[in-house]
Amino acid sequence: MRRRRFTATAIAALFGTCMVVPALAADIDYGKPGTPVKLVVGYQPYYTQAWSGVVMRGKKFYEKYLPKGSEVEFQIGLQGAIIVNNMLAGKQNIGYYGDMPGIVSTTKTEVADVRLVAVLGLAWDQCNAFLVRNDAPQFKNDQEAIRWLDGKTVAVPKGSCTDRFAQATFKKFSIQPKEYLNQNIEVITSNFRAGKLDAAVMWEPTTSRLVGDGLARLIATGKSVQENDGGLLGMRADLIKQRPDVVKAWLQAELDAQLFIADPKNAPEVIKMAKEQTTGFSEKVLWNSLYGRYPDVAGGGDTRNIMHYTFTPEARELISRAAAFLHSIKSINVDKVRPEAIDSKWTEDILRERGLKAPIAEVKALPASQAPRN
Repeated sequence: MRRRRFTATAIAALFGTCMVVPALAADIDYGKPGTPVKLVVGYQPYYTQAWSGVVMRGKKFYEKYLPKGSEVEFQIGLQGAIIVNNMLAGKQNIGYYGDMPGIVSTTKTEVADVRLVAVLGLAWDQCNAFLVRNDAPQFKNDQEAIRWLDGKTVAVPKGSCTDRFAQATFKKFSIQPKEYLNQNIEVITSNFRAGKLDAAVMWEPTTSRLVGDGLARLIATGKSVQENDGGLLGMRADLIKQRPDVVKAWLQAELDAQLFIADPKNAPEVIKMAKEQTTGFSEKVLWNSLYGRYPDVAGGGDTRNIMHYTFTPEARELISRAAAFLHSIKSINVDKVRPEAIDSKWTEDILRERGLKAPIAEVKALPASQAPRN
């Protein structure tokens, strides 16, 4: 795949936001339909809801559908903004990320045109999880625990899905934290260890690691306040325009990956792939992040992720709500995504062809007896 020279050489960003730079040069040349293509895919093995990317890398389902001779390179992004920036710069063509960076990616049309083409899942606790210090009081239920946050020191990576969830919860419960800090995963972890935080909101699998390491306790999730979270799949518009065969091929494979994750008999293999593609996480922690069950009193439930695959009304509602939040904190300059930013026809057509309806599957919590020992 031949790449053109860019007029800008770097794009800087925070977690859900991107810094605007001058417009880039011409589109990437992906070759003619039917010919081999080289794809660079940004994905997040450190965000459990985006693990269909982990499965795609491990199982290589795309080889069944892409033109023979095609090449796929997977690049790990520690956070969604890194993937967004690489897609805007033409360094990556396909991106797996959370709802917030996914929405941001579609709003930088002065840099590059990125579209949302599939939904990785919707859940209550993949991003929306309130953690408190280990010596916090023992609460009767999640509602009591949430009220305890009033007047406390709370940290989140601002601009992310955790920020949206925290602020929505504060508003619903009329909570005013003593301090509301902008901290990344590493700082939140070290501050819990040092006893400098009362609470934080975190995403999986870091939530499960903090709980498993005894550094924090889960006290509430999005289920506690009916605030969900989501993961999205994005593609550059020049890829979509030039190579409809590649778009359909990738999304056929993505459907296979989501169905694979949701089948409980595949849980051990999914966790092994996640373990191979991450560092610092045990198999038990990784298993808990997707297949474990949190207590009901802390907002737990039987379902860990719902594979919507296409843009169902629930997925569109989340995107609209998240876009409005990003606009309210001045991360994007519009309060809703442009109509063409959501390109749903590919997934809708594939579901019809394969006789499936969305949501296509659910990832159910499994018995603790099936968890890895370490």
